[in-house]
Amino acid sequence: MKNGGPILCILSLAFIFSCQMDKKPDNALLFSKNNLVAWCIVPFDSVERTPEERATMLDDLGIKQLAYDWRAKHLPSFSDEIKALKNHHIGLTSIWLWVEPDSGRILDNSNEEIFKMVRQNNVKTDFWVGFSNRYFEGLTEEQKLDSAAKVVEYLEKRAKELGCGISLYNHGDWFGEPLNQIKIIEKTGLKDIGMIYNFHHAHSQIKEFPVLLNSMLPYLKTVNINGMKTGGSQILPLGQGDQELAMLKTLKASGYNGSIGIIGHIENADVKVILERNIKGLQSLLKAMGDDQALATY
Repeated sequence: MKNGGPILCILSLAFIFSCQMDKKPDNALLFSKNNLVAWCIVPFDSVERTPEERATMLDDLGIKQLAYDWRAKHLPSFSDEIKALKNHHIGLTSIWLWVEPDSGRILDNSNEEIFKMVRQNNVKTDFWVGFSNRYFEGLTEEQKLDSAAKVVEYLEKRAKELGCGISLYNHGDWFGEPLNQIKIIEKTGLKDIGMIYNFHHAHSQIKEFPVLLNSMLPYLKTVNINGMKTGGSQILPLGQGDQELAMLKTLKASGYNGSIGIIGHIENADVKVILERNIKGLQSLLKAMGDDQALATY
């Protein structure tokens, strides 16, 4: 018994360590309604709702998180947006930030205005950073990486001053490639930068998705989902593609436990109708997946 004690202890510790290594984050309610984030609903709305009307719409749909996509005309009502969201108990999880080379500065006047209003309203959120491909025109791969890393370091510093964070957003082109974004994050050496992955900007990556997902997992914060069909339309309602079911199954099996974006990205349409259509499509996909626990939340 005296000799067996240490051996049993070592075996027990090895078993516990093995279980911890195999254990994935609990994501049983990954696709639940409470985990949905509304995205692309501010500029893509033929009704052109006011902040109060938009918050009421989200409340009626049971969506409790908003990622704020904007155009310059929406900035004057940003403070009203914050107030309306608070009144309806809807979280502002993120704000769009698009980097263009035209102004000669990293942040143009509109982006500076966003930063100013975030400070004034004491908003704690995440900036979703996308780059115009013109920012990298004429540069070598090494120069692109160096340039992007410097900008990301600057934006991370500016965001941190506000108590906010940043995540890199795949919007196509060089910067939108997930593996390039991972290289950028590694180049900065910063540990708090996230990634946002959009199905609707990744039709060319459908076959690669499982491998890409495995690489992105340490950084991934939100996945914005969409109907997916090889060679199909960029924006397709959930449930009307032939690939998104398998992709959602892969996402769930990976252990990913971030948020799920539900998009309203249709020009000249009532965004409430589009969101309702995508929610209904997601429900059909959850039924096909046998995900009764998430389905019960709708």
